Amino acid sequence: MAFPYMEAVVGFMILMYIFETYLDMRQHAALKLPTLPKTLEGVISQEKFEKSRAYSLDKSHFHFFHELVTILMDSAILFFGVLPWFWKKSGEFVVLAGLNAENEIIHTLAFLAGVMVWSQVTDLPFSLYSTFVIESRHGFNKQTVWLFFRDLFKGICLAVVLGPLIVSAIIIIVQKGGPYLAIYLWAFMFVLSLVMMTLYPILIAPLFNKFTPLPDGELREKIEKLASSLKFPLKKLFIVDGSTRSSHSNAYMYGFFKNKRIVLYDTLIQQCKNDEEIVAVIAHELGHWKLNHTLYSFIAVQILTFLQFGGYTLVRNSSDLFQSFGFDTQPVLIGLIIFQHTVIPLQHLVSFALNLVSRSFEFQADAFGKKLGYAAALRAGLVKLQEENLSAMNTDPWYSAYHYSHPPLVERLAALDEPDKKED
Repeated sequence: MAFPYMEAVVGFMILMYIFETYLDMRQHAALKLPTLPKTLEGVISQEKFEKSRAYSLDKSHFHFFHELVTILMDSAILFFGVLPWFWKKSGEFVVLAGLNAENEIIHTLAFLAGVMVWSQVTDLPFSLYSTFVIESRHGFNKQTVWLFFRDLFKGICLAVVLGPLIVSAIIIIVQKGGPYLAIYLWAFMFVLSLVMMTLYPILIAPLFNKFTPLPDGELREKIEKLASSLKFPLKKLFIVDGSTRSSHSNAYMYGFFKNKRIVLYDTLIQQCKNDEEIVAVIAHELGHWKLNHTLYSFIAVQILTFLQFGGYTLVRNSSDLFQSFGFDTQPVLIGLIIFQHTVIPLQHLVSFALNLVSRSFEFQADAFGKKLGYAAALRAGLVKLQEENLSAMNTDPWYSAYHYSHPPLVERLAALDEPDKKED
């Protein structure tokens, strides 16, 4: 008898849901604790702690419901053969439209159009509730319903424009790839990632946010001086109007080679008490660059992408695999979807490993900022970001170890303080 791949996948999905729900329950219990961790007493105000606690518990309740609905829907779609049924119906739609259903690209695009409509319809209630109930209740949401749907429409338009080109290219590569298919697929995704990393901040991001040069002044001079001291090839320094959508704050950098750019959220500038805190946050981000964290992460993603495509080439012609999920034919896109489901166990392990590495990078970037003399300012900046974003103050160690790509504030402050204690 053929191996029951579909049943195994659904079974593992349910097991992972049970495991992650257990972690969520541990985290929920931590969030309900009525007092701050001892190391944050006197550091975080009681008012901010109470607000953070209420916000985190609201999000936690919502998360429980959202995850339950998601696992029920995903399991039902696989177990009751919704995917093969929808693939068949999309082929019938292509015929009704007067097109050739034997053309796999056309058939696949029709299938994806239906999937996109379904995902938008099912995700919309959750997005609306999260944005206009939870985020609004706790003072974060700044966007109007009009702006929300305008962003949604722009995102759909981008998917309609870019999706067919990318999907068509992948199908053609798989059909003509031969024994070097994994290499060709990886090369295509590698080039695509470089193109998107180049075009996204220049052409796509401005469709959603307004980017303006940071005005001349003391803050700009300090950031430029810091970048120059590290030989960071800073070409442009922007402020983005994040406050039009949310009061959450952030900062990031991007660009290749000698064309680097730094972006500050206007909310970050508004929330930090002084320029030193902002410069300290930038010093942390530049630490990632100086220590080659960005490069290492990019290389890791490329290796994982190649291994995934290599695995896909081993199973793409497995009729038993396709038949287990209810397919008599072996469409390229369906093969990729099925393969992604069958390697879910490995994906969870890889995600956990990447989080471990990411947390290590964060500690290193903090230490880098400290060596530059920004220990006190970075400490104050981290506390300010934690307070203003109402991030969880109490975290369960198992939950944070499994889910967090950044260490909890308690651990970061302890790491920043540790060298001083040794010196004392």
